[in-house]
Amino acid sequence: SADFTGQHCESPGDAERPGHSPFLIGVSGGTASGKSTVCAKIMELLGQNKVDHRQRKVAIISQDCFYRVLTPEQKAKALKGQYNFDHPEAFDNDLMYKTLKDIVEGKVVEVPTYDFVTHSRLEDRITVYPADVVLFEGILVFYPQKVRDMFHMKLFVDTDSDVRLSRRVLRDMNRGRDLEQILTQYTTFVKPAFEEFCLPVSMTTDRVQIFQNNSVNKPPPSFSVTLCPVLSQTKKYADVIIPRGVDNMGKCCHFFLA
Repeated sequence: SADFTGQHCESPGDAERPGHSPFLIGVSGGTASGKSTVCAKIMELLGQNKVDHRQRKVAIISQDCFYRVLTPEQKAKALKGQYNFDHPEAFDNDLMYKTLKDIVEGKVVEVPTYDFVTHSRLEDRITVYPADVVLFEGILVFYPQKVRDMFHMKLFVDTDSDVRLSRRVLRDMNRGRDLEQILTQYTTFVKPAFEEFCLPVSMTTDRVQIFQNNSVNKPPPSFSVTLCPVLSQTKKYADVIIPRGVDNMGKCCHFFLA
């Protein structure tokens, strides 16, 4: 198998930490909202981005890795932009849950990889080693209840829809798709799915779990979030809202690992 450096690594049993349960954070938001960028920024703020993957206290996993293996008919539709990758059934939710359950139990896990150009699950696997904090990001990570209930904290990256669309167009054009197909897929699948499956699990509620702490040197146990007053709105199932994604993190949100 391959690790994050692409090198051969030991078998999963060699580095397991039985009884070690990480702090599991779900990061959701619409397409191209900046979820992976926010996760990378958290990794950087915690000083973990340059640490050897086996020694990192923070790991990042994408829900995109868990897209189902498509049938030949589904793949033909996908290549034409006619397959709905934004529907909950597009993901292998059982494998996703099992992987997260193994992570919570302190096991080394092998995460599948997905090729968005060919719409295929690859043979390569990503080895994820036990960490103190695991970030799991994706458009529908809050949708399956059994997955949602596993998170100790839930973040929602709240980015303007026009900004998200422009980012998606640029991203998909870099993947070799033409503009007409991208826009058709967006209006037919992406936008309706966001409104039906993503927004309903991020509507207003009063469930906020935030540690107020202005001292970098004295964070509360385990994990803390310092939030500026501008984030008065909360969303259902989300403990923290990050408006405008990573561009706003420096002003509104600081994460510290004990």
